[in-house]
Amino acid sequence: MPGGAVGGVSVVSYDYEQGKSSRAILIGLFAAFGGILFGYDTGTISGIIAMKPWLAQFGKATGNPADPYAITSSQQSGIVSILSAGTFFGALLAAVVADWIGRKLGIIVSCLVFSFGVALQTAASGIPLFLAGRFFAGFGVGLISTFVPMYQSEAAPKALRGAIVACYQLAITIGLLMAALANQGQHNKSGSASYRVVIAIQFAWALILGGGMMFLPETPRFWIKKDRLEKAGNSLSRLRGLPATDPAIQAELAEIKANHDYEMSFGEGTWLDCFRGGMAKRTWTGIWLQGFQQLTGVNFIFYYGTTFFQQANFQNAFLASLITTLVNVCSTFPGIYGVERFGRRRLLLIGAAGMAICEFIVAIVGTATGMGSTTANDVLIAFVCVYIFFFASTWGPIAWVVIGEIFPLKIRAKGIALSAASNWLWNWGIGYMTPYLVNTGPGNAGLEVKVFFIWGATCTMCFVFAYFFIYETKGLSLEQVDELYEKRTARTSEGFVPTVEFARHEDMGAHGGKDVAEMVEYAGKGAHGNVHEMA
Repeated sequence: MPGGAVGGVSVVSYDYEQGKSSRAILIGLFAAFGGILFGYDTGTISGIIAMKPWLAQFGKATGNPADPYAITSSQQSGIVSILSAGTFFGALLAAVVADWIGRKLGIIVSCLVFSFGVALQTAASGIPLFLAGRFFAGFGVGLISTFVPMYQSEAAPKALRGAIVACYQLAITIGLLMAALANQGQHNKSGSASYRVVIAIQFAWALILGGGMMFLPETPRFWIKKDRLEKAGNSLSRLRGLPATDPAIQAELAEIKANHDYEMSFGEGTWLDCFRGGMAKRTWTGIWLQGFQQLTGVNFIFYYGTTFFQQANFQNAFLASLITTLVNVCSTFPGIYGVERFGRRRLLLIGAAGMAICEFIVAIVGTATGMGSTTANDVLIAFVCVYIFFFASTWGPIAWVVIGEIFPLKIRAKGIALSAASNWLWNWGIGYMTPYLVNTGPGNAGLEVKVFFIWGATCTMCFVFAYFFIYETKGLSLEQVDELYEKRTARTSEGFVPTVEFARHEDMGAHGGKDVAEMVEYAGKGAHGNVHEMA
């Protein structure tokens, strides 16, 4: 058993996560398919509401031969943003469902709710039913946005956890790309099939995810939370590719169980506990991290990109949206690599700085030369693509990675739910107010390209937030993150080496034959800053 000394304290290091990583990787990657539902559903609406058959069905006659049908800014805001309203409530409810029926079954239920919403949208012939379908589809997506990162974080080995959870964002970008391709292929077709086909495709995504999850294991940490040790052992055995009786499996289970028992010695994890003591810092970090991810302005491009490019007199606005979506997909791969190579904190800082610079350049050039000019359009599309590169390789995936790591097991479901709900609350707010900010005419601000000044300012705020509040959790187990928060600040978190293990079965004899409960208490004291000498 390898040992070492840290700060004069003799430390025994353990690597409980042994066995084959391939199974956990494949399981985590399949769960990431939930991002397809998320990305496709959010990506289609920009093109759907610009399709002439959809406008003819749901809009009102304008008397203008060039644009015979249109919807108002308020209708546009409602149709786009109501999905986010549904996701907000879905994300919050997911905390209760995750701790009640589990992460795995929760994902399956989410697919059923999502499919109900898709059915309503496909059948709709008026705005009220279409809105109802958007809400229920959003409710399902909100559930998924909490369940999937939680499932991945609890199932993945620590050395690859960041990359696996980052694949959730990759799946979101692939979903957005599929939506852009579907819109591009259907927008010139006549009849209601042009948009109904784009909507109905989502049944396939729900069937694939929900059906596949039936064959995957529940996470061992959920069974530990339910005090079902045998089921936890079987689950971990499937994830690691080792027999449930293997010493490595038993040791990893003991560490998770001992850590959870120590957490529970302070009481059950309630909603209020998320905002008490040291947990408040983590909860607010998750809430604001997800909020700032939306305040980067990225969904302005994916929700209203087609409409905005049309207003900027692009010859093919649908193609411009397809290009930005393709950049989004390709740029996520560097993030998947970098999250474990360079860490979470460093990439978030680089990404925020890069996005802010790009946003300000677009705003300044567009304001100086005027919307629709060749120069402005070239700068717009070029720097929007560079901006998307910075987002997709940093804030896009890493925001989901961080919220899956920073919460202890007893409040993990609630912490992730609050963080995801924050994402959707800001998503709804931005989706609702953007038409009023960008569009011209009575009741609108008419900012047009000047809206990028706002996004540049919020990206600057993202940099400040990441600098002061984001801890580096690369290479730590979910249980070791607790010790990190106890002993370091965000600015000193890089290079942290954990010094406490919550279960030391092989060392118990060296401490006078302490039983497990006493060892948990012993290790727990160390985790709160009083690290004892290890014999």
